[in-house]
Amino acid sequence: MNRRFLVFLIVMFVSGKFTFAQKNESEKNSDPDSSGVVNSALLPSVAPLLLFDEEEEKEEKKEKKKKARKNIWFGIKTQRGFTRREMRGQSYLEYFNYTDVDRNPDPYIRDVYWFDPKERSIKTTGYTKETGYLLHGPYERVVNEEVVESGMFYYGTKHRTWMLFDDKNVLQDKNHYSEGWPKESRITYYDQASRGIEEIIPIQYSLEEGNYFYFHEDQQIAVTGEYKYGEKVGLWTEYWDTDNTKAIRKREIQYQEAPYTKNFRPYIRAEWDKDGNLIYRKDL
Repeated sequence: MNRRFLVFLIVMFVSGKFTFAQKNESEKNSDPDSSGVVNSALLPSVAPLLLFDEEEEKEEKKEKKKKARKNIWFGIKTQRGFTRREMRGQSYLEYFNYTDVDRNPDPYIRDVYWFDPKERSIKTTGYTKETGYLLHGPYERVVNEEVVESGMFYYGTKHRTWMLFDDKNVLQDKNHYSEGWPKESRITYYDQASRGIEEIIPIQYSLEEGNYFYFHEDQQIAVTGEYKYGEKVGLWTEYWDTDNTKAIRKREIQYQEAPYTKNFRPYIRAEWDKDGNLIYRKDL
């Protein structure tokens, strides 16, 4: 066989094999299910700190009047802001305080409120230090010159007592929070002495509402999901216990995207082994 032709065949074989390997690697990287190993702010982690301290709240109220004039809330200097919009003949105003303090929101909290100065609006998702400012301090929502909602924010999370009013400023509802956690939430512990959290069920208006968490005994996350109006929604994820060395998905279960969806049956979307290798995926 001609030597040049032989060299050509070898080069083509090696090149083709390399291209095929590159393609496989590219496809693997583009497949979110190719590995159960994930990067997450929650993992590995310890359970959130729940601060339902009534005495601390009383002390904070004593300082409220002293600090209001200086826009200092919870020891942080803030700035005042507002948004305004007109819709269907009604005037909507929001008055709030915000901070430029660099602080990462608690990853366990579903709704983190922040001010987007470019769009002059308040948002609950997508916050980064570069895009906006966390709400921090008093908040009021006003419709046609009547206060319909008021409360306090703590680094983007609802804090203390929040009140809702009708269009005649008559109190309709009252809720209590501690740094984003509804105080109605049900919490169970592995050990009351060490306060190692086993499960957090978010409760609001006597229904499950918000992010759900279950923890392994070593406090690594075991299950995450979301409730809306007492119903499981979206993707619920189970994780292997890896002694807090890495986060590896075990199983994903798909629930209805919106509560009370008729004729929807939850199904297992994908499963992985303890090494993060995909062992099952439902074909849709």
